[in-house]
Amino acid sequence: MAKKPKAVVLGVGALRGIGGAASRRFAKEGYHVLVAGRTPKKIEAVVDAIRKEGGSAQAYTVDGTKEEEVIRLFDAAMADDDAGPADLFVFNMGNNAAVDFREMTAQHFEDSWRVGCFAGFLFGREAMRRLAPLGRGTVIFTGASGSMRGRPRFAAFNATKGGLRLLVQSMAREFGPQGIHVAHVIIDGGIEGDRLLSRMPDRAAQVGSDGLLKVEPIVDNYWHLHTQQRSAWTHEIDLRPYKETF
Repeated sequence: MAKKPKAVVLGVGALRGIGGAASRRFAKEGYHVLVAGRTPKKIEAVVDAIRKEGGSAQAYTVDGTKEEEVIRLFDAAMADDDAGPADLFVFNMGNNAAVDFREMTAQHFEDSWRVGCFAGFLFGREAMRRLAPLGRGTVIFTGASGSMRGRPRFAAFNATKGGLRLLVQSMAREFGPQGIHVAHVIIDGGIEGDRLLSRMPDRAAQVGSDGLLKVEPIVDNYWHLHTQQRSAWTHEIDLRPYKETF
């Protein structure tokens, strides 16, 4: 019997969020998913949902800003065990807070960078170390509106996401020719998930039907990136609701 391939999703929080939805989608496609995040209760809820749907998954409590923890995650991902080595990786970490630039502390700026950019470096480096010798694999990074443009009060987030975007571009140019598909997905708009709706419960009604990005169509695009034929790879895609202005 052929082994199940593995997928890794780092940055899984709410069940109805990009990380949770991506984990469930990959499991439905026959992958054994390593569901990784900092909060055991949240990642275990995603694993339970996958198993109830007939899929295969395992929870990994990981702080993506800690080098040794990221290395251990990749050791598990690439182990040639019952599921076989992983060939699909998603980095979905990030934090977003509005802060007056004059009142922003150095610690806030550094924490934002560590979560959204430095952790992306650790994730990407370990992926390339493991995949380059094999000449295959897909590594996808989640971006945001802040990847492309600055906004008032979001200087730390904008600098973080902009830095991640350039990091990913550099990785793609270096390792794409070695057979590794490196992609960046810009989420340009509000997501109709647990995080936003818990903070702004009236937001969906305010914007109207399909005015927020739904998580399932978002991760459809992640799966599409993974299954693209290598003669026509997409490096970057931006997703927004049809009501969003450019």
